[in-house]
Amino acid sequence: MTRRIVRTGVQLSLLAIIVFFFIFFLDNRYRVLPQSIHSHLPLHHEGLIITDLTVQTCSSLNPLSSCKLDQNKWHRIEKDLYLGTGWVSKAYVHIKRKREDELTDDDKIIIDVRTGKLDPAMGEKSQASEKWESRPAGIWLKRSHKRGTADGKKTVTAVDVLFGADAVEPRPGWELVKPQALRLDTTGDNKEPRLTVRRGRPHKVEKAVPRIGKDGRFKILQISDLHLSTGPGVCRDPEPQGANGGQCDADPRTLEFVERIITEERPDFVVLSGDQVNGETAPDVQSAMFKIAGLLAEHKLPYAAIFGNHDDEGALTRQVQMLLYESLPYSLSEAGSNTIAGVGNYYVEVLAHGANKHSAMTLYFLDTHSYSPDKKKFDGYDWIKPNQIAWFKAAAEGLKAKDSHKQYTHTHLDMAFIHIPLPEYVINQEQVQDIVGSRKEGVTAPRYNSGFKDALVEQGIMAVSCGHDHANDYCHAAKDEKSGNSELWMCYAGGSGFGGYGGYGGYHRRVRLFEVDTNQARISTWKRLEYGDVAKRLDEQIIVDSGKIVPPKSRARA
Repeated sequence: MTRRIVRTGVQLSLLAIIVFFFIFFLDNRYRVLPQSIHSHLPLHHEGLIITDLTVQTCSSLNPLSSCKLDQNKWHRIEKDLYLGTGWVSKAYVHIKRKREDELTDDDKIIIDVRTGKLDPAMGEKSQASEKWESRPAGIWLKRSHKRGTADGKKTVTAVDVLFGADAVEPRPGWELVKPQALRLDTTGDNKEPRLTVRRGRPHKVEKAVPRIGKDGRFKILQISDLHLSTGPGVCRDPEPQGANGGQCDADPRTLEFVERIITEERPDFVVLSGDQVNGETAPDVQSAMFKIAGLLAEHKLPYAAIFGNHDDEGALTRQVQMLLYESLPYSLSEAGSNTIAGVGNYYVEVLAHGANKHSAMTLYFLDTHSYSPDKKKFDGYDWIKPNQIAWFKAAAEGLKAKDSHKQYTHTHLDMAFIHIPLPEYVINQEQVQDIVGSRKEGVTAPRYNSGFKDALVEQGIMAVSCGHDHANDYCHAAKDEKSGNSELWMCYAGGSGFGGYGGYGGYHRRVRLFEVDTNQARISTWKRLEYGDVAKRLDEQIIVDSGKIVPPKSRARA
């Protein structure tokens, strides 16, 4: 029996070794392993230095051409520079890199990168050992025999590719290579590839700590349905139709609107409540999402993001996108537990003013997923799952217990943010008189009610706000069926981006703001428009006062 066990163990070990080397051989030749696995291989660990860079082009008409260089020497950045639009051509950036302790005196390291036409005067400034070297697609490299270190200001330690003339690089230590995009035979669709490089070691990103202001106030800007693209994007249903002579680039106009609101309202915190990326027009999701991340980083604004149903319709999953959000400056976004449904179930505590470390309010964020998993029974959109609700209840109870233990007596004005509206957002004709705002389309809530609204009320959440239905921007107070008392405000942000649908009945893009006054235990809210009466606070109202839900008093206004 013992011999049989030993023999079986040896056979299994040999089989495992054979399988490992077989997969390794296939991957080395044909790259069969997913990119997510490659990202964890030693070659991709930090602490590497770039020694060379090139572009490899291949054609489906030429069976001898290949888009893969020797993978023992080169690492391919998995972004087709044509973004899949080349009829017969593909092209990829390849880099060589080594660990710093493996560099020899004969190795060169890249200390500068340029693209486009090289200024002759630049060559005169170079040392004899640091001549500019030409590479395909208009790339110029300056390499040095100096060993350097990964801490050096010049040493290039990472390379990536972004797309579009409006590309933004929000990652600390990274910069877009200038002055031009890579030179390829592209169709001129404004999605031209651009190199971006990091110098030195990765920069540590310190997480911002949102805190109530010294006046007791905290202002939240909710931006929903940006629908950003790779490249400038095309406007959909722009209002008014003839603005700017009828010319409309979606993303520049959207971001100009958002930046104006940031400048005028000076919010303390931003909520990106889903559909930041317009999947079908964003073949490179990273380039699209970096636009809003870069704008918020530029203004040093902490923010939290959740996903909508369009964010992951492009090339990157929610998990990968959230990893990117988590790595960016000023982002407080989190993937949340991988044991519950969705990506992006988390909360952010806003601390009291001054040196206090206790929470003044909590903002909850939940993933409302995308489309129904059971279209026969519940056509339409997905719903918040029971284990998400259980997580939310446990988190809320835990935070209450923590505050109770510390004997804080302040009123918590907690809020929640989601993308797809809850079934309770649907209102009947009698309830129209109680809403404040515009209702220009039907509510596309899930057909199945999982009970999240009741959980919000049970945990004392004052307001929940969503996106998804671009042309709805109203707030509606849900009422207790027995007492008739208002128990939760449910608001829409309204659509902000020109890459998504809109324009119903002259409807202009907009954003929603909430201002929390902890001294008065009050929450106020209003909207701001992209066009029209742009200086006005539209539909301003107090929804919570003295820590209690304020019943609706105003009729809806178009």
